[in-house]
Amino acid sequence: MAVTAADKRRSTEIVKRLRRAYPEAHCALEFNDPLQLLIATILSAQCTDVRVNMVSPVLFRKYPTAAALAAAERKDIERIILSTGFFRSKAKSIQGCCEKLVAEHDGHVPRTLEELIKLPGVGRKTANVVLGTAYGIATGIVVDTHVARISRRLGLTKKNDAVKIEQDLMAQIPQRDWIDFSHEMIFHGRAICIARRPKCEICPLEPICPRIGVEERGEGRGVRGERTRKRKPRFSSNNGR
Repeated sequence: MAVTAADKRRSTEIVKRLRRAYPEAHCALEFNDPLQLLIATILSAQCTDVRVNMVSPVLFRKYPTAAALAAAERKDIERIILSTGFFRSKAKSIQGCCEKLVAEHDGHVPRTLEELIKLPGVGRKTANVVLGTAYGIATGIVVDTHVARISRRLGLTKKNDAVKIEQDLMAQIPQRDWIDFSHEMIFHGRAICIARRPKCEICPLEPICPRIGVEERGEGRGVRGERTRKRKPRFSSNNGR
């Protein structure tokens, strides 16, 4: 998408408001080192962070290194991670990933996007999580369901594909803010800008949000569903909001 100076001013305001609202935003997955974050992120696909945080400590206590996970019995990994869903494919990805880490990286998690996405079970989103959260390296913006939904509602993108959404966001959000922006958007999506009934009346972004796809309050109805028109945001770069 073509990004104008006005777009960048508005995105800067969005970043400021999110930072004020969620100063303690962080990755909800619990980990002690980059390997644990990598494995936890693989486990988080189609699963809540709460569930992953219940399962991953058991897995890491028994298999604390990439070498241990690579040499483990696949059935035992499957048993431990069963409740995270898709446990067979996740166990295969975890073992394949750890085997490659041992063979090509001496058991350590690499620090580049190019190397990470070559690992089994690791796509761009997972790589961005690990690089940003474990290493503090801003290579991109993590786009999960919350980030995708809110970005469309805010008019930051019209795309549905995660990679294309990320490209639109990277063009508007300063790189220094990429890591925190993802965490703050996820916190916002869980607390206020939820999927079916967003709490627009208490939203810190309400004055500058066009609410694209969000139905206005109507007779006997709350904020829900989809609508075809968008509200013009009440924002000017000079209004001090």
